[in-house]
Amino acid sequence: MTLSDEKRKALRGELFLAFVPELLAERHRCSNACRRLNDAGDVSRRRLVELWRDIIGDDRPPPPLLANAEQDAAQFEDDPWIERPIRVDYGTNVRLGTNVFINFNCTILDTCLVTIGSRTLLGPNVSIFSGMHPLDPELRNGTRGPELGKEVHVEEDCWIGGNVVVLPGVRIGRGATVGAGSVVTKDVPPYHVVAGNPARILRKVKTNADPTQDSLTNGKTIVEVAGAEKPMCEMAERLDGQQNGTSI
Repeated sequence: MTLSDEKRKALRGELFLAFVPELLAERHRCSNACRRLNDAGDVSRRRLVELWRDIIGDDRPPPPLLANAEQDAAQFEDDPWIERPIRVDYGTNVRLGTNVFINFNCTILDTCLVTIGSRTLLGPNVSIFSGMHPLDPELRNGTRGPELGKEVHVEEDCWIGGNVVVLPGVRIGRGATVGAGSVVTKDVPPYHVVAGNPARILRKVKTNADPTQDSLTNGKTIVEVAGAEKPMCEMAERLDGQQNGTSI
């Protein structure tokens, strides 16, 4: 597909005009595709995957239809699981890995590329924004002025709690956890727990998946179950009493 000049500017993170006919048409296409998914009702797993692929412009042919419904659904077990409703701006700038779960009321503004790595889980009401506006109101100029954006990357094996907002330009490292209600304004290092507005580091996650912890465990297997049963607000309150809290 040939990209328009404004689309190229947007993907490069440069100032661009969003209300030109080509970009209006792209957002209209995606809005209709989202509506078809959200209003699909009780349909098969195959159909849900087809509708999601339509949103993101994935034209790969599906596997052959199997007569047994459960066996047919199993063919899509690696495809993202999208709870409805969901709203996406363009769709074609979204890339999801395998076994991704997105809970209901997710909003993705994909002015620039938004990637979500395999096995990552998003809670309800998560918003990922890769688009923004100039701070100068004269330049911003309502719908007649330019916009811009920065890519957002959520790496593999992350857990993003409910009502989290991820702002443009952020990279959330592999295996990270973001507490519910957080506003993520800066990069999150891999295998860390962050929470708050703005989000700040609460702790490091102990896991065999983290190659940097090999030297600390002397080859012993780590199985850490502490997590959701210890509310992140407790960790944040405890951190408030310390002088050396680290912000991100």
